Amino acid sequence: MGKRTLVRRRGKGGKQFRAIITGKIAPTKYPNFEINEVHHGIVMDLVHERGRDAPVAKIKFDDNNYSYIPAPEGTTVGSKIEIGNGAKPLSKNILDLGSIPDGTLVCNIEKNIGDGGKLIKAAGSSAIVFSHSVDSVKVKFPSGMILNMNPKCRAMIGVVAGGGKSEKPFLKAGNKAKYMQSRGRLYPVVRGIAQAAVYHPHGGGRHQHIGHPSSVARSTPPGAKVGNIAPRKTGRARIKRRQ
Repeated sequence: MGKRTLVRRRGKGGKQFRAIITGKIAPTKYPNFEINEVHHGIVMDLVHERGRDAPVAKIKFDDNNYSYIPAPEGTTVGSKIEIGNGAKPLSKNILDLGSIPDGTLVCNIEKNIGDGGKLIKAAGSSAIVFSHSVDSVKVKFPSGMILNMNPKCRAMIGVVAGGGKSEKPFLKAGNKAKYMQSRGRLYPVVRGIAQAAVYHPHGGGRHQHIGHPSSVARSTPPGAKVGNIAPRKTGRARIKRRQ
């Protein structure tokens, strides 16, 4: 009898498949200020948080409280930041989307009002304020998708620092393993066709091939539920020629 397939082991949610919580500093989000208030802050330090490529700015606001926010490009220790509707639409300032001009690059966008920023927080990422309307703001994301956002949702002007981090090669498998471990991702992943038949439904045979269709039903037993699970469509799209 072989071992359980990788899909089953990951589905159980063991410790080796969960993101590590050590090395985390604090939640990265905006302070809970009223939207009509204008507050000033100063960057006290730029720190690294495990599992995050972008540097994190430790900001002290005028109420003597600290907040941790992904640092935009150009942030240095001592940089000044304004937050609120009355702030100027300059780099590193935090405003609501309704007050940010069209064509401005923004990051750390709130998905819902007051959630502190949930979107566009990865290193080197940014979105564009596309257009304004009476009750919504169109924001174009890096994927090309355009969403209608609430104009009262806050965003930081600028691009998240740390861009190009993924372009640097790891050079050693140990470095890649630690990188994946800090993000709770399994590494390395062995292909099913490279395993023995007793370890995986795709394994075995004289050559590395599945030997049968890779599509399985939604009700397939756990030991065989690998491959394309209940796919709507598989294979290459056929182009219909005009007669």
